[in-house]
Amino acid sequence: MTNPIDLYYWPTPNGWKITIALEEMGLPYNLHLVNIGAGEQFEPDFLKIAPNNRMPAIIDPDGPDGAPISIFESGAILQYLARKTGMFGGPTERDRIAVDQWLMWQMGGLGPMAGQAHHFLKYAPAMEPPNDLPYAKDRYRAETGRLYRVLDTQLAKHEFVAGDFFSIADMAIWPWATLWEGQEQLLDDKPHMARWLETVGSRPAVQKGRAVAADSRADLQADKKAQEVLFKRQA
Repeated sequence: MTNPIDLYYWPTPNGWKITIALEEMGLPYNLHLVNIGAGEQFEPDFLKIAPNNRMPAIIDPDGPDGAPISIFESGAILQYLARKTGMFGGPTERDRIAVDQWLMWQMGGLGPMAGQAHHFLKYAPAMEPPNDLPYAKDRYRAETGRLYRVLDTQLAKHEFVAGDFFSIADMAIWPWATLWEGQEQLLDDKPHMARWLETVGSRPAVQKGRAVAADSRADLQADKKAQEVLFKRQA
């Protein structure tokens, strides 16, 4: 019997990637909430698992050679889980390369750019004092839009991101893409992305993973204490 994986999590797009993967793969897990608005990601015990003070992170008691392993960075966790289970990594080597490409596209492109769009469009203007920066807002809104056009072009050719199979690349991109309205994007000119959002969002395991600890998700525009922790803390 598979021992449960310890998941250190908060309901954000990066956290959703891993709950979705665990639900899709049917892997049991113990949930440990890491309240990033309260600064729990900076606690010494958590830093032993995730030295970059970011969640999600996991500890798998049944790691390589049967020894426990801790893993941080959502993309690395997804790749590990795909290898562990033999699921959602792509059925052929060419497919696996495509999955890795689109996973890296999310990790290095969409995640950071959409995250900055959220910050400058929603959170920075609500800070005290307000930081309403038109150049930053325009830059990250535009770059996020460019990335979604890349995604829409890819999805015009395939049902899912890396091909005609559901993969960890979809699990990585979908949580960020669902927040397109907060990134001030439109779907009218991205019909293939809109179709894909609905297709992935209709999967029961995706819905279950997205719902984990949903009531803990805070409104950062109103939570001044969380803003201090997340946006003003010095390393």
